[in-house]
Amino acid sequence: MARFELKLPKMGESVAEATITNWLKQVGEKIEVDEAVLEIATDKVDSEVPSEVSGILIEQLFQKDDLVQVGQTIAIIETESGNSTETIVAVEKEIISTLEKSIDPSKNNVNTTQNFTDSDKFYSPLVKNIAKEENVSIAELENISGSGKEGRVTKEDILKFVENRKLSGDVAELIATKVETQKVVQQPIIAHAKSNVQPVPVSVNGGDEIIEMDRMRKLIAGYMVASVQTSAHVQSFIEVDVTNIVKWRDKVKTAFEKREGEKLTYTPIFMEAVAKALKDFPGLNISVEGDYIIKKKNINLGMAAALPNGNLI
Repeated sequence: MARFELKLPKMGESVAEATITNWLKQVGEKIEVDEAVLEIATDKVDSEVPSEVSGILIEQLFQKDDLVQVGQTIAIIETESGNSTETIVAVEKEIISTLEKSIDPSKNNVNTTQNFTDSDKFYSPLVKNIAKEENVSIAELENISGSGKEGRVTKEDILKFVENRKLSGDVAELIATKVETQKVVQQPIIAHAKSNVQPVPVSVNGGDEIIEMDRMRKLIAGYMVASVQTSAHVQSFIEVDVTNIVKWRDKVKTAFEKREGEKLTYTPIFMEAVAKALKDFPGLNISVEGDYIIKKKNINLGMAAALPNGNLI
């Protein structure tokens, strides 16, 4: 008999830790190869950790809701000596690949020869050849704003897209390099501010109820604090006459609910207004990374949906 250490696998470069949400196997239970042993959650995705070997679970080194670092041993499995090292390594690589794909969907996209028959738009042979040579996917091609007749994509349009894509990649690499070199010699101001600020003690009275936060509330709290530390919060109030919007909604809301099975609220209307404002004023759609300003090409909006114990974006 041999003892196998089940470790928390690496799940992408940006994921360093995970929270155990549920043990699917208990001590003494038999486990087969690739069978899920426990469930974990990160700030990006919820996933299962399968076993790389078959055997008996003899020890759980962490409990539910414990935070585990990547590479830490989370369980001990007693195996038969027939499990070879080569088999274990091969299965481990497959597990890591699966978890990485679940966290980063872009890893699932394999660039293949473009099939232009899948698109309803017309593209000239020259544009098609450039797309194939520069590995521009159909999805990317359809998002290019064409300057030709009837909005068709011209040679200049696709070449400009390729150039901008290359520049975006170069800037991202430059930023990553610059941040890495400055990490030791120049710490961000916010890091100093955070380290110097001591939390104010909270007074608890005898009748107060203390409730431990669940995982969702912890994530929300963490992101809210990070938002305050990295973004300038500004409030501005402007009165707008929405009489016509109210009349339009009252006119179509009944038919909309019958057709969609959902009530028509003002939220999507306001979201469309925000998207149009960002398009008209791109200076608002930016982020800052070190000494660089990143002007976003795409407009991405997040909407908070209320749940019984928190919000979901």
